[in-house]
Amino acid sequence: MPFFATLYFAALRPEEAVELRLQDCQLPKKGPGLLTLHQASTRAGSAWTDDGRKHERRGLKHRARGDVRLVPVSPELVQILRAYVDEFGTAEDGRLFRSPSGGRLDSTRYLDVWHKARRIAFPPHLVDSLLARRPYDLLHAAVSLWLNSGVPAAEVAEMAGHSVAILMDTYYKCIHGQREQMVQRIIDALSEDREGGASGEVD
Repeated sequence: MPFFATLYFAALRPEEAVELRLQDCQLPKKGPGLLTLHQASTRAGSAWTDDGRKHERRGLKHRARGDVRLVPVSPELVQILRAYVDEFGTAEDGRLFRSPSGGRLDSTRYLDVWHKARRIAFPPHLVDSLLARRPYDLLHAAVSLWLNSGVPAAEVAEMAGHSVAILMDTYYKCIHGQREQMVQRIIDALSEDREGGASGEVD
């Protein structure tokens, strides 16, 4: 399902993905793309919103009101979203993901699909485990992959909408153990610097 693919490939929170609009997506025919996130939407209940609607729009997490977040996306996700839009189009306001009637995609709908998929994909002893318990876990998987791939923590925090402090605290186990790699990079950089200086010497 493209909704879940967006959570994994772009490290979006579900409440951010439901507000994603086509006009905020750069989806070229070839190569990577870019998502520009503006807001999120959470289910609060009609009694708790200003306009009486079930969902409340708000700014991005860990961002000042009005700030946006730019998320580069892989060619795989670009092609998934292009194919999805070609087949199903968008809501009237450009939202990619919506209910069958065109309304806002409710968490009860995508959670129901998620739990059914887990029961189909997982053996019985894993269905009741914590493995991929929630769609939100796709964000954790994405961030873990980025960190383990060597992407600097500050860049990962920026793309995933975390503060660096929270990122380091939550994903410490992903970063821990990379010291030898980092030390080797420093050694390699210093070696290249010395070699460059030596080659620039003249008699």
